[in-house]
Amino acid sequence: MSSLYWVLDVTFGEDDGRIRAGFGAENFAVIRQIALNLLKCAPSKGSVNKKLLRAAWNDDFRAKVLSRL
Repeated sequence: MSSLYWVLDVTFGEDDGRIRAGFGAENFAVIRQIALNLLKCAPSKGSVNKKLLRAAWNDDFRAKVLSRL
C-alpha cells in the first residue's frame, strides 16, 4: 500500500466512509486528495493531522491553506 492511501486512511478515516451510492465515494476521494495536498503545502511545521486540526480551529490558518487554490 502506498503512503498516500495510508495517510488518507489515517488522517481522514477514508476506510470508515459511509458514502457508497453513485459517484459519491470517488468525488469525496478527490476532495480528500486535494485537501491533503493543500495541507502538505501549508506554511507551518507539523504533521498533516495537526495541520488539519489547526485549520479546523483557526480561521486565519484555514485561509492561508485555502489561498493556495
